[in-house]
Amino acid sequence: MVDMSLYAAFLVAAFALCVTPGPDMMFIVAMGGRGGPAAGVMAAFGVACAMFVHTVAAALGLSALFLALPTLYHVLRWAGAAYLLYLAVKAFRDRSPMGEGTAAGPGMRRAFWQGAVTNLLNPKVILFNVAFLPQFVAPEKGQVWEQFLVLGLSITVMGFAVDGSIGLLSGKLSALLRRSRRVARGLNIFSGTVFTGLAVRLAVSAPK
Repeated sequence: MVDMSLYAAFLVAAFALCVTPGPDMMFIVAMGGRGGPAAGVMAAFGVACAMFVHTVAAALGLSALFLALPTLYHVLRWAGAAYLLYLAVKAFRDRSPMGEGTAAGPGMRRAFWQGAVTNLLNPKVILFNVAFLPQFVAPEKGQVWEQFLVLGLSITVMGFAVDGSIGLLSGKLSALLRRSRRVARGLNIFSGTVFTGLAVRLAVSAPK
């Protein structure tokens, strides 16, 4: 059982975090731009599922390993940067008018897994859960891990509602623009640039 006053404060703080543009939101916009509305929403769903995995890890104490083992942090950081660069190269090389994500089925699955993997390989998300969630946990109310899960599920659902809407809107706009091959190419370049920027940001970041 969570402390309701703390939970109310958590919801306000979580909403502010969810609506603030950040790397995940930029990634989802880029995915929607490349693949259309379905790809944008599925990328947001992948990010949301990864966020909940991070929450479970924090609840089990696994995330604390990154505080004790800095090398593990850097390994994951460079893996995440490399994956984002891989996505950037694919976007830059994609010269199809509709992008790879517009096909039903496989494109949606790729969007989901790319969103999930990108978030899972971002060690700053892990450290965020370690620093943010405990502020709203009241040990005297009962099982701490259960409170972690309630908080994590809440911010996951809220985040998906916001990011999914962003992915849907960016995808709908791109679907209109992609009628022009030149604009479609421009959207792929934009997506590749976003992925590259996120990779550089992750590569040069360091735990504080």
